[in-house]
Amino acid sequence: MIKIWGRNTSVNVQKVMWAVGELKLAHERIDVGGAFGKNREPAYLAMNPNGLVPTLEEDDFILWESNTIVRYLAAKYGAGTLEPSDLRSRARAQSWMDWQLAVAAPAIHGLFWGLVRTPPEKRDPAAIEASREKTLTALKILDARLAKTRFVAGETLSMGDIPVALMAYRFRRLTAERTGIDNVERWFAEIEVRPAFKEHVLAIPFV
Repeated sequence: MIKIWGRNTSVNVQKVMWAVGELKLAHERIDVGGAFGKNREPAYLAMNPNGLVPTLEEDDFILWESNTIVRYLAAKYGAGTLEPSDLRSRARAQSWMDWQLAVAAPAIHGLFWGLVRTPPEKRDPAAIEASREKTLTALKILDARLAKTRFVAGETLSMGDIPVALMAYRFRRLTAERTGIDNVERWFAEIEVRPAFKEHVLAIPFV
């Protein structure tokens, strides 16, 4: 059975759990990281030397880095569905997964940490606003893509939608200002009604 090591409030764990849910895979998730600790203990570091979550354990195979785990699960269990069968569509999905890491995640970092992880009296409004603007600018890039296709890689949900949808979800939770991203809003309306997204993202505390 697949084991996913990591607390369910971690956005990176949520990527993997959402993929697990879409693929309807039998699994066990073990709380690690955050308030649960254990991620700096020798046994965990032997699996994941970074001490981060998530980590996938499948028989004698260990894998870390959330987007890589999503790719692995899609390739092994979702070929033709989460992993597009068309080579170019698959590459497009992968490019948006990389975009999430390189562009969207750095942009939203200050907004999330400023509003969720920082006490009100210690917040830096200018830094929070700058992060909000950067994130909105990034989402307009996504919006331009979604003006052409229903999902990021084509007309069906793929692994490419998972990381970027979690960035969009966080942005929507953190600000009411969403001018100029109507296509993202349309796309997200389809995402948020999916049972796996409801179970592994919407139902989890936003912390």
